[in-house]
Amino acid sequence: MADIFSVVADPTRRALLGELLTALGADATGGELSVGQLVLRLGVSQPTVSKHLRVLRDIGLVTSREEGQHRYYRLDPEPLLGIEEWVVPFTNAVDADGTPATTSWTPDGQPVSVRRSGAAGKATVEVGTELGRVMAEASHRATVAITGAQQGWERVVDRSRRRFTKRPEDD
Repeated sequence: MADIFSVVADPTRRALLGELLTALGADATGGELSVGQLVLRLGVSQPTVSKHLRVLRDIGLVTSREEGQHRYYRLDPEPLLGIEEWVVPFTNAVDADGTPATTSWTPDGQPVSVRRSGAAGKATVEVGTELGRVMAEASHRATVAITGAQQGWERVVDRSRRRFTKRPEDD
């Protein structure tokens, strides 16, 4: 079995986890999404979604239940605690001068040192808040880009479909 780091390294699996996290907080879904709903939200094929969900289920990041011919998935964030335990010491890293620092990224992908300084060691910038903001912006930009690409692809497919289904008498 793969370790959790290699499992979450895959962008499709991270996208699935993100969709399931969104569903977890939504009353309308009851915290669950079907394979079909995930296919529509991610714009990838059903076999691809199923393959990645099986990997996520095997490592324990999702649970599933069957209802008729549908299978519903729910996020189980418990295994992510191992990643958190591994990452936390890095967020407390110190610079050569002893100043606590961590690295964040700007919206255009440039690394930025977010230093904690100020009176009595109080943070002038809340590192967690800043990282959360940056990650949320990156996620939003990725979602917008994927949606735009999907819409562009659909226009290309529609044009091609119309062109190839044209009959000579239509001219």
